[in-house]
Amino acid sequence: MNYFSSDFKLGILGGGQLGKMLLTETRKYDIQTLVLDPSEEAPAQYGCTAFYKGSLLEYDTVYQFGKMVNALTIEIENVNLEALEKLEEEGLPVFPSPKTLRLIQNKGRQKDYYVEHKIPTSAHQRFVAISDLKKALEKDTLDFPFVWKAAQGGYDGNGVKIVRSTLDLIGLPEVECIAEAMVPFKNELAVIVARSPKGEIKTYPVVEMEFHPEANQVEYTICPARISKKVADKAQKIALQVSEAFNHVGLLAVEMFQTEDDDILVNEVAPRPHNSGHYSIEASYTSQFEQHLRAILDLPLGATESKVAGIMVNLVGEEGYSGPVHYENISNIMAIEGVTPHIYGKRETRPFRKMGHVTIVNEDMAEARKIAEQVKNSIRVISQN
Repeated sequence: MNYFSSDFKLGILGGGQLGKMLLTETRKYDIQTLVLDPSEEAPAQYGCTAFYKGSLLEYDTVYQFGKMVNALTIEIENVNLEALEKLEEEGLPVFPSPKTLRLIQNKGRQKDYYVEHKIPTSAHQRFVAISDLKKALEKDTLDFPFVWKAAQGGYDGNGVKIVRSTLDLIGLPEVECIAEAMVPFKNELAVIVARSPKGEIKTYPVVEMEFHPEANQVEYTICPARISKKVADKAQKIALQVSEAFNHVGLLAVEMFQTEDDDILVNEVAPRPHNSGHYSIEASYTSQFEQHLRAILDLPLGATESKVAGIMVNLVGEEGYSGPVHYENISNIMAIEGVTPHIYGKRETRPFRKMGHVTIVNEDMAEARKIAEQVKNSIRVISQN
């Protein structure tokens, strides 16, 4: 099929920053794109051929949107699966498939799937609601501490909480959830796997993620991860095992823990471009966004190696600031060699909201990490008033 400068239309469900960055690649190849998002201020509205405002969870909205395009992909998992199943049944290519999304969308089901497929992961229990979880604590079938996760809809640290006592349960929503055993780990790692419909598979190098202790958000993504080749090989192998189990098409970001004993445990996955792959825009031969496009359109996959060491710093809203966004000291960091800011186009900031990221590339990883610290300490995402 001819995708380039043609009548072919690619539909994207979700118009956030991932959609916006994906559109850089569709514009590079002159591929028409239609975007659906519930917000009229969606960052991806400016780079697409046509933008539609509507709910991603309403059957009719998603179904009718799908009828306007030749292929459909997502930038967020929380979408109406029944509509996608109907569209796929009618012959529309949907990547990742609703079958894959159904396994991944619910974190409880996702964890069960790892156990069924002998994929190493932390022990977990599923609960219909917090009230059931409290009963399990009373009966001593669940012990403190554990990690509480909402089964549906959690993102960017929302829907996740470390629970050390009953006090930590106060205020948690009455929703389906899971309790995961706490894992003593020395590193959080991620591997992005790309797979096309004809079965071509490529993995990106293992990246290391440094998290903000309070917000439960990634502060730095470091590529390559500062781990031994043996551990890196093990992480790549498990990521491929996960990819095979889910039989996904497109990108699959596999987040993992490296335990104190150098075992690898799968934490969770995302079947789309992912925060852990943003470094690839500047540091890799093929960015994760171009790779996602190549994969879903069954084009040859690009090289995944890095050209240079890369570190990504998330730009999130400062605590204590809400309102029209202002990026303080951005010109100062742009004066540093190898520093590239990406501003997502969200006009309103609030504490810990993802507003952009900065990539630092350097031949020397230690130097890149030093500059990343400098960037982190210089730039501030605040409000104008």
